[in-house]
Parts: sequence; C-alpha cells; structure tokens
Amino acid sequence: MSKTVVSPVGQKDRIGELDVLRGVALFGVLTMNFVAFAGPGFGMTEAQAAVLPTETLDYYAHWGVRWLIGDKANTVFATLFGLGFYLQMQRGEGKPGFEARYRRRLFWLLVFGILNTIFLWAWDILNLYAIAGFILLAMRRWSTRTLVVFGIVAALYSPWLQEWLIDALALPVPNSEAFSTSAGILERQAVLISGDYAALVGYFWHYTLIDWLLAGGMVAYLIYALGRFALGAAIGRSGILSNLPRFLPLLRRIAWVTIPIGLIIGAVIRLMYTGEFGDDETVATIGRVLRSPAALILAAGYCAGIVVALQKPWGKRLFAPFAPVGQMALTNYLAQGLIYGFVMSGIGPGLALAGKIGSFSVLLICIAFFAFQTAFSHWWLARYRFGPMEWLWRALTYGERPSFRRSEDVAAAVA
Repeated sequence: MSKTVVSPVGQKDRIGELDVLRGVALFGVLTMNFVAFAGPGFGMTEAQAAVLPTETLDYYAHWGVRWLIGDKANTVFATLFGLGFYLQMQRGEGKPGFEARYRRRLFWLLVFGILNTIFLWAWDILNLYAIAGFILLAMRRWSTRTLVVFGIVAALYSPWLQEWLIDALALPVPNSEAFSTSAGILERQAVLISGDYAALVGYFWHYTLIDWLLAGGMVAYLIYALGRFALGAAIGRSGILSNLPRFLPLLRRIAWVTIPIGLIIGAVIRLMYTGEFGDDETVATIGRVLRSPAALILAAGYCAGIVVALQKPWGKRLFAPFAPVGQMALTNYLAQGLIYGFVMSGIGPGLALAGKIGSFSVLLICIAFFAFQTAFSHWWLARYRFGPMEWLWRALTYGERPSFRRSEDVAAAVA
C-alpha cells in the first residue's frame, strides 16, 4: 500500500487572495521599514530633518506612513505567515514525516533570517517568525476560541508596553536609548556612509545584541508576532477560505466598520504619542502602548476590504497585480534590504544618503522600487514556478530539487 507524503504546494493549491494580501503587505513593510530607518529618531536627527528643503513634505509623509501603514503592514504580514503555516500543518497533519519536514522548513527560515540580520538587514523578522512557527506547531491542537483569546491578549502586548513595564518595575536590563540620541544617530550615520562593510556589520551586530537580545526587544516582538500567528491560525480554522462566498457579507461589514474606526483611532493615538495633546508623558505613553492593539482593527479592515474588492472586476484590476509579489514573498522581502543599503550606505555603489534624505523622497523611492519588484515578479513567474529563494527553501526542506522552469512541467507532462 502506497503512503501519502507531504509535497511542495503546487500552483493549483495556492489561494489567490492570500497572495494578493501578502503582496500588498510587502509594500507596507517596505515603506514602513524604510521610512523608519531613514527618518528622524534613527536615520537622522531632528536638527537634520529641520533643514531639509523638503521638510514640510517629509513631515506629512512620515506622519501619513506611520498612521496608515505603521504596525498595520507587519500585523497583516505576521497574520498571513501564521495563516500560511497553519494551512501547511493542516495539509500535512497525519502524513508520514510531516513534523520533521515542517521543523526543517522552519529551521531553514531561521537560518535565512539570521544571515539576513547579520549581513544585510538588522531589523529582519524571519528569524522571529521561524521561532514563532515552532511555538505555533506546539499550539496547533488548541481550540479556535483559545487561539483567538490568546491572539487578542498577546496583541495587547508590545515593545512599548514592555518598555513601560521595565521602567515601572525597575528591571535590570541594558538601556538601549543611547542608540536614539543625536550622538547615537550621528555615529550610526558615520558608519553607514563610511563604506566600510565590516564596520557596518559589527555596528549592527552590537545594536542587535543590546537592543534586540539583552534589552528584551526580541521577547516583546515574539509575543507580538505569536499573537498574530495565533489569529492567523484561527482564521484558517474558521473555514472562511474554503467557503469565501458565504462569508463575503461578514467581510463587507467588517471592512465598513473597522476601516473608518481604525483610521480615527489610529490618528488619535498618533496625536497622543507625538505630543499634539501637550507634553504630558503619561498621555504619550498610553498612545504608544495602544499602537499595537489598535493596529489590529485597521489591519482587519484592510484585509476584509481587499478580499471583498477582489470579487469585483474593478478590485481584480486594482489588486490582482500584487499576487505574484506575494507568491515570491521571501525573495522580495530579502531583496528589500538591498534598497535600504543602497540608498543609505556608502558601500560599493551605495548613495550614502543617511541623514540627507527625507521621508517624502524615501516614500517615492519605495513606490518606484516596489513597482520594479512587481514587474520583476510577473516576469519571473511567467518563466519559473517559484521565486529563487522560494525554490531554495523548498529544496532544503524536502531534500530534493523541485522542477524550476515552467518548461520542465510541460516536458514532464508530454513525457
């Protein structure tokens, strides 16, 4: 009697709506990361931002990105990762070698994330998602209600809440605030524009060690991500994806309610922690703490609205082009680190614009680069079954090389 084994997901098994959402989220991740990396408080000082000729445009671009995209893009991305991992577990449960193969998949994602953190992008989240995936594997038999409750409770936790708890409890953890002072920012700029790659790797490893590992940033973001993974798994359990027409009225109501409410709440919270309501530090702290749970509301609205729109001709025209980007999510996410480095650093052909480029210009670069990624993804997937990193990930996971070119599939079918 033959055994059924787990095999790579084929084109016919893909869920188009998830690819679209993943592609849209990737634009958000690119924009959110780049604006934060280059903007005031990390990439430049407030004094440098104030003398740029684009100061007014930069202010509104930075404000708008943080309001409309910040925390929402990574919420969608993490939830989709959790949903994708759950669907893989659902397909593989009970089949020979499932757990070993699934753990191998997560192990290689962890390797990719660690390498990306060390050599290209210090704010990488793949390593974190891999760890969350291992935990989700242990949680896979939880009830849907338990997953939802855990996900919502975990969403209340955030790096900003953790900072408040550390201060309130006077916990003995290293202080990473030196990286955010004007002196710390100028030091970072000097390393970025120096063109010394070894020095840059060393600097960001030190930053990762202090801010991410010793100061507890990884713990906060792990809880943050794991809560969203749990919500993604609960969505997979709900049956929405297997019977989408039945749930469209519900999704439509979710979009109509959560998008306006999320926009209003998000704007108020941003005004709170940017000091628009005065210099009361308590108000600012409350605003920062509420960022994470409030992001869930608007992220839910975005996702519901896009899925509903995809059922209409105009929605397909608008959003369907994002699907190939989402289908190559790993490749495109890793490639985004290259544009950060090219613009900000002086390594190789790098432009060394750290401290010299405002948020409006960064936003334009993000739009142009993502347009390139979209065109490239369409071109690539017309010729190949997987993105290059997706192919490598599958090969390492399954211990065999999947057919790469689409012509190989045709040849195999003819044979």
